[in-house]
Amino acid sequence: MIKYLVTGCAGFIGSNVVDRLLENPTNQVIGIDNFSTGHLNFLENTKKSNNFRLFENDLLNLKELKNIFKDIDLVFHLSANADVRFGIKNPRKDLEQNTIVTQNVLEAMQYNNIKKIIFSSTGSIYGETELIPTPENAPFPVQTSLYGASKIACEGLISAFCEGFDMQSYIFRFVSILGERYTHGHVFDFYKKLKKDKKTLEVLGNGKQRKSYLYVQDCIDAMFLALNKSKQKINIFNLGTNEYCEVRDSIKWICEELNVNPKLQFSKEDRGWIGDNPFIFLDTKKITNLGWKPKLSIKEGVIKTIKYLKQNDWVFSVKK
Repeated sequence: MIKYLVTGCAGFIGSNVVDRLLENPTNQVIGIDNFSTGHLNFLENTKKSNNFRLFENDLLNLKELKNIFKDIDLVFHLSANADVRFGIKNPRKDLEQNTIVTQNVLEAMQYNNIKKIIFSSTGSIYGETELIPTPENAPFPVQTSLYGASKIACEGLISAFCEGFDMQSYIFRFVSILGERYTHGHVFDFYKKLKKDKKTLEVLGNGKQRKSYLYVQDCIDAMFLALNKSKQKINIFNLGTNEYCEVRDSIKWICEELNVNPKLQFSKEDRGWIGDNPFIFLDTKKITNLGWKPKLSIKEGVIKTIKYLKQNDWVFSVKK
């Protein structure tokens, strides 16, 4: 029996990881979420499992964490503030919800002698690198978003704890993730806008931004494969597909799936906001060399996401 702890267990990626873990009847899962962005609906079936226990707690409360983390074998730290766009309006949010929270998770692990952590980082840590596609050992870049800066700080803390307390870490630098339970990002935003106005769609940026996306189940497949096959003290992997698309392409796929033909209104800038990297394309040879290959293309992931949103209209009425 292995006892896992998942932070952000009611979130998009976290709830899917919990489901995957519980497919093995010998696994026990502790979930933590403060429901600031997570949804209890995502855990509707999970809560029925005798192998799952949910704690509604804030990760900023270190004292409580030390008790919850007791007897855990492995931590999936997936909780984060992922709203890159509004970082400059509340610059402390990324520090608290990403960096300080990660410090607390690591301290709770060290207190309970937990040796293994899986961490969801981001391709945003590469800033606007000139090395495309971008490998894991790319030169350390200038940070362009508070989100990316907070995540690279988390990576530094994790690495230091691994060295100082003989821990092992798996750090995954994601592109944008799509799929079932997706409730944040430009595909969600475009659909929400089109629900209100099918004739006009305002687009932040000139639509030529080149982006990478990955289907959530492909993402989880990669994480579990790396966990089983890579045994270094600090394991860092880019996760993405071997392709990218322009924002205009994703708009086209969304509109085709919704059977709408809006007039597109672009701005002149090459990005939608400060920190919006106009070209993200990660080198994923390191994970593919372990035998992983995504099952869905970017287009298929976008369409699958739209189908989910159409079938789950309630996500648009939830207060955020």
